[in-house]
Amino acid sequence: MKHDAVEKNIGLMIILIIVALSFGTLVELVPLIFGKQVNEPIAGLKPLPALELEGRDIYIREGCNTCHSQMIRPLRAETERYGHYSVAGEFVYNHPFLWGSKRTGPDLARVGKRYSDDWHRAHLYNPRDVVPESNMPGFPWLFDNEIDAERTPLKMTALRRVGVPYTDEDVSGASAAVAGKTEIEALVAYLQQLGTLLQSRR
Repeated sequence: MKHDAVEKNIGLMIILIIVALSFGTLVELVPLIFGKQVNEPIAGLKPLPALELEGRDIYIREGCNTCHSQMIRPLRAETERYGHYSVAGEFVYNHPFLWGSKRTGPDLARVGKRYSDDWHRAHLYNPRDVVPESNMPGFPWLFDNEIDAERTPLKMTALRRVGVPYTDEDVSGASAAVAGKTEIEALVAYLQQLGTLLQSRR
C-alpha cells in the first residue's frame, strides 16, 4: 500500500506533514489578511491619547498582560460575564496586541468605566483592600513615579511609522499632556478606556 511507503519513510513523512500544515495555515490566514473586518478600525476608534499610551506601556512593563487577557470569546459564558465579544477592528492600532489566553485574573477587555478611578487606585495600591481573596500584587511605586514626558512623542512617532494615524498635533502636544503626571494616573486612564466603544453598544 502507498501509505505504508510513506509511514516507513520518515523523511517523506516529515515533508508531507510540513506541506499539510502549510496548506492549512494558508487557508486559515490568507482570508483574514484581506478581510475588511480585520484591517479596518471600528467606528469611533482613535489612537490612544498620550496619557493612555503611557498607561498601556506601564501595563505591559508591569506584566499585567501575563495574568489578564484582553480577548472575550464569542461564547455565552464569556459575553454574560465580560460583555460584548472582542472584534479585530478594536485592535488595529495596538502594537503589540494584548489578547492573550492566560487568565490568572479576570479579562479586562471591557473593564473601562466599570469602576471608579478611586477604586482602581485602591486596587492597584493594595488589591486586598477591595478584593480580599485577590492574589494580585500591589504596585505602590506607580503612585510616586512620574512619566518621562520627553519619551512620549518619540513613542508616537515610532507608532506612526507602523500605521497608527497620529497627527503632527498629537505628537507635538504629547509631552505637555503627560508632564507632571504619575504612572498611576496613566495606568488608570488606560484601564478606563478599555472596551468602551463596544461596551456602550450593548
